[in-house]
Amino acid sequence: MSAVAQQVESVGVTAPHVIHSEWTKLRSVRSTLWSLFAAVAFTIGIAALACAVVNHHYPQMSPQDKADFHALEVNLAGVQLAQLAIGMLGVLVITAEYSTGMIRSSMSAVPTRLPVLWSKATVYGTATLTLMLPAVLIAFLVGQSIFSGRHIDVSFSDPGVARAVIGAALYLTVVGLFGLALGAIVRNTAGGLALFAGIMFVLPPLMNVLPTNWNNAVSPYLPLQAGEAIMSTTPGGHLAPWAGLGCFTLYTAIALVVAAFLLRTRDV
Repeated sequence: MSAVAQQVESVGVTAPHVIHSEWTKLRSVRSTLWSLFAAVAFTIGIAALACAVVNHHYPQMSPQDKADFHALEVNLAGVQLAQLAIGMLGVLVITAEYSTGMIRSSMSAVPTRLPVLWSKATVYGTATLTLMLPAVLIAFLVGQSIFSGRHIDVSFSDPGVARAVIGAALYLTVVGLFGLALGAIVRNTAGGLALFAGIMFVLPPLMNVLPTNWNNAVSPYLPLQAGEAIMSTTPGGHLAPWAGLGCFTLYTAIALVVAAFLLRTRDV
């Protein structure tokens, strides 16, 4: 039995003890630290780079491009890469235990099983939000300071800006939990990563093979498009920003329920 499982078993199985056990496992894995560091670096670094490039080329942009320009869209460019790191780590949070056999020790210490899944989701979701909220705020401040030289920056108090910036952190948190749920369903690292990438990044382009009216009707409700609606800076989208994030959160909740059911009914 692992040291973490022995620790939980020795003090009694309670929710705080299981959460502490999962936190110990999360922070003790080197890949966790690197993945979270990459997500933070992508969020801030890509945003700064994209804003600097656009700021440099802004005088050469056409009048139509300038009219369509919104500083916040460029500012949140790093989220596109950060979600890959966060989602993949979500898969690894649980599949790594299956690959090493450590999951048997965890389930032996917590025979009811479900507290392990809920604790993993709580710990990983909290860690992701705690890191990514400051990251997107820093990315916003850095990006707008770059744009301020040409007076094309936006203020945090402008309509929709606070919602988009804070929503980006919430979106990344849900992405991480979605990856965790898929990993718990598949229980295999390669399969979980493939399923996550397929749903989030492969399925949306494939929708283009459908008739246009079908594509337009279905695509806004896919996890990626629905979740990213919270960061939208232009009105008139198919889904309202909070409705889109709610739709993605519903997908994640359903995936977690399926994972919980399978955890209870399948052999470890």
